[in-house]
Amino acid sequence: MEYLLVAWWLLAYAVLGFLGYPIAARLFSRFHTTGVGFALPIALVILTTIAYWIGHLTFGPVALAAGLIGLTLISALCAFDLDALRDRQLTLAEEITWDQNTVVASATVFTLAFFLVVAIRTADPAVSAAGGEKFLDYGLLRSLLRAETLPPESMWFAGESVQYYYGGHLMTVLLALLTGTSADFAYNLALAGFFAMVVVGVYDLAASIAAHRGYPARFAGLCGAVFVGLAGNLITAGWRIITSLPDQIAVAIADGWAQGVGTEPDTVLAGEAGFSYWAPSRIIPGTINEFPLFAWLNGDLHAHMMGIPFLLLGIALAFSYWLTPEPDRRWRQFLLFVAVPILGGLQVIVDTWSVPTIIGVVWLALTFAPAHPLTVLPRGASAHASIEKRLPTTAIATEVGRTGGALIVAAIVGGLSFALGAPFLLTATSGQEISLLAGSDRSALSGLLIVHGAFVAAFGLYLIGRIAPSRTGVLAIAAAVGVTLIAAVISSFAILAVAGPLLLLGWIALRFDRDVGFETALLIGGAGLIGIVELVYVVEQAGPLRLNTVFKVYFQVWIVWSIAMGVVLSSFIAPREKIAQWWPSKQTRKTAGIVVVVILFAVTLPYAGYALADHFANNNAGTLHATQFTEERYPEEADAIRWLDAESERGDVLLEAPGASISPEGLAEDGSHPGIYTWRANPASTLTGVPTVAGWSHEVGYRGDEAYYARVTEVDRAFVGDPEAQQAVLDAYGVTYIWIGPTEEQRYGEISITELETVELAYETGAVRIYRVR
Repeated sequence: MEYLLVAWWLLAYAVLGFLGYPIAARLFSRFHTTGVGFALPIALVILTTIAYWIGHLTFGPVALAAGLIGLTLISALCAFDLDALRDRQLTLAEEITWDQNTVVASATVFTLAFFLVVAIRTADPAVSAAGGEKFLDYGLLRSLLRAETLPPESMWFAGESVQYYYGGHLMTVLLALLTGTSADFAYNLALAGFFAMVVVGVYDLAASIAAHRGYPARFAGLCGAVFVGLAGNLITAGWRIITSLPDQIAVAIADGWAQGVGTEPDTVLAGEAGFSYWAPSRIIPGTINEFPLFAWLNGDLHAHMMGIPFLLLGIALAFSYWLTPEPDRRWRQFLLFVAVPILGGLQVIVDTWSVPTIIGVVWLALTFAPAHPLTVLPRGASAHASIEKRLPTTAIATEVGRTGGALIVAAIVGGLSFALGAPFLLTATSGQEISLLAGSDRSALSGLLIVHGAFVAAFGLYLIGRIAPSRTGVLAIAAAVGVTLIAAVISSFAILAVAGPLLLLGWIALRFDRDVGFETALLIGGAGLIGIVELVYVVEQAGPLRLNTVFKVYFQVWIVWSIAMGVVLSSFIAPREKIAQWWPSKQTRKTAGIVVVVILFAVTLPYAGYALADHFANNNAGTLHATQFTEERYPEEADAIRWLDAESERGDVLLEAPGASISPEGLAEDGSHPGIYTWRANPASTLTGVPTVAGWSHEVGYRGDEAYYARVTEVDRAFVGDPEAQQAVLDAYGVTYIWIGPTEEQRYGEISITELETVELAYETGAVRIYRVR
């Protein structure tokens, strides 16, 4: 039956993509692909946006129906020629073209990516608590399925709304309702769908940019898809190379390598025998350096992953603006002040971290696109003329008018986006601030090169080939990069050696029209992002210091750079006649380009080979059922969870031990138990969505220490306090069920709440007792 379920979801994606295609064709009519790769994300943006706003009145089938009706109407308006309709003629709009080869290629890329993750999750579908955020993600799905209105009630903070960005989980629940699928299967099928949208989105954008630049479009798309879907950083290839060297040389290199990546030399020298799919995501000490294949192998249905298709859609809108001629002012205004803000408003609740990146890419498009940015504003053309007249040189006028004007327009676009996301932002009460990063906490050069080296090498070759007209020019650039490298090492600011040349050369190439295009704007954007996180970070509870900042930003950089990489690699196999004079012939340049492409794949694809082989060798569940593991590992608790899920109603509240590692008043016998990232922490509320009074200590990051630990204290009092305090807690939070399992017994020892007259036993297994509060 699961084969049919997979086919059913593929059909649902196809239908939604069909409805989204007329809108994509209008938005991206100038793309080589007509934007077919973005048809599904566009459909989901419209469906989810409508359902989100309706959901504040009523959530569930009504919100889903409203979203589907709205999507269908918008699709029809975009598909048909409105003038012909007035004459009672049903004619497709001229923008709606249907190239069979393009559609088949995109559908094939989507399907292959979808089945890759289906296979990965079939081997290990469990929403286990360890090694990620699956408990959080699955709990959000269950909370949304129980919600009568939005925002949903938090499963880990009863009586209060979810503070985490839940837009991707909302999208998943809408897909579950549309297909009639339980959360147990929707979790993994949606995970596969988001991955497929990422891969086909990169394929579409890389192909369209390459076609605009005159490079092989399909090759560019495939290279981009491979880099975003299968490539890893250089650590795995590095291990292989080091272990193949003579012992003395290998040991010497391993010592230096290990210091840069925060590991032990023995781990490096272990090579293949010491391989772990996890290690390449923790290269730079104190940070997380995820890339897509790692993320989907790990299997969280997390915001930073679900937001990527819509980050790509934002980049596609920026490229559509880039391709729009200056006289077509109305269309440029529509893209900037309607399309991007609608997307940005939804992205605020899907993955808030990626909204600044979307606005940043829009700023770069405004800065370097053929159309002057100020001309999109009322009286902008006169402002442009005034700037050119008043400033002393053309170069200064260009930078002030274009860069500054683009900043003004991008700020307006960003303001509109956050205004549309205000309903979520106004209820998110966790405070965050930006802080400067100390020099001692910055990344070492070795770690930066391992994480970003493949991209930096390719982009460096690409830019040098376009800027340097002769061997002398190449040597001058090489000297400048060498000086930058030395300065970076001396100043302990290694990022200068990695991002500095890309920013400088990319900006020069674009500003002086050196045969580059939108791919170079993306190159600059990624370099800027990795530079920013070496200067500042967001102060928050999600990990020490800048761990979460680097995590979220690096993941986006990989996506942005994968698009540029596809275009750059396609340029290597189709070099221009007059890029640089230092190659003797075009054929020689092409041969060298092919060699570079082969080397880049050879050093980035080993991770996929080892990680996938290891995954399938060690996992063989044979199902997509996300909670099936509970039946095998915790059968009695699974029975109790199933009973609670069936018996509970909307409005019920659960009392169970908090997912914390302290007991503020010392009431708990073992206050360090259960902690978080363990099955023992809040399995009942997480797997049913029935809200508990105090769940995982993640809530500290959303609501602060005081609010969370006040609840932990009250839960402790409820289990082992005096009767008056116990009853007061039950009354204050409207508790209807009390869960007493192995966690509660270990944390509290003798539990006295069961002696209250208002509490009666409702269900019991050997491991769990559930009490009902009258």
